[in-house]
Amino acid sequence: MGLGREMEGCGQCVKYLLFIANFLILIGGITVLVVGVWTVVDKSEFEKLLGTDLYVSSAYILIATGAIVSLVAFLGCLGAVKEIRCMLLTYFIILLVLFVVLLVGGILGYVFNERVEDTITTKMTAELDEYSTKQGIKDAWDAAQSQMKCCGVDRPEDWKGRVTPLPASCCPKGTAEPCTEANAFQIGCKGRIKEFVTAHATVIGGVGVGIACVMLLGMIFAIALFKMIE
Repeated sequence: MGLGREMEGCGQCVKYLLFIANFLILIGGITVLVVGVWTVVDKSEFEKLLGTDLYVSSAYILIATGAIVSLVAFLGCLGAVKEIRCMLLTYFIILLVLFVVLLVGGILGYVFNERVEDTITTKMTAELDEYSTKQGIKDAWDAAQSQMKCCGVDRPEDWKGRVTPLPASCCPKGTAEPCTEANAFQIGCKGRIKEFVTAHATVIGGVGVGIACVMLLGMIFAIALFKMIE
């Protein structure tokens, strides 16, 4: 009899812990969704200069996972309140799948963070020559240079022999044409874009891995409560 009361008390404790975990997962799911949308919206036209889709892919993974996680958190709460074993088991399985997906999204963010400089340098240098022939590349360069107030890959001189005079986006708005090295932005775009994507990738990776850890706690409490329910 005493053992039954002890199990009941322990089960109540686990139920409350599952509630707390699900609340954190719900908040985390909303956060992941917001971060994913923010990243996709904020990538702007110069995404073409990055040379890889890892950055955007990880953001889309977070958007999809964040939306599903928010719904699954409700399932976990309902399963705990009603003490429905099959619902708790379903919750655990779905959470396990989402845990893996979210962890992959977080890891992709960190992987991109590590390889961003070499990728950007190679891609941007190659696309300097395509500025005059490809409209998409021209739009990407103009967006990057005007928005980030930079010019060329490392310096304005990078345009020498490629575009004469310098692209108008290399100079501040209102500067008298033609744009020259003397009145152009003196900072290269590689450093600016690296800072931009590194900051976003760090947020993506940190949020993804952080929420995955909270989800792991949710899985532990769910399976524990599942075993306690007769």
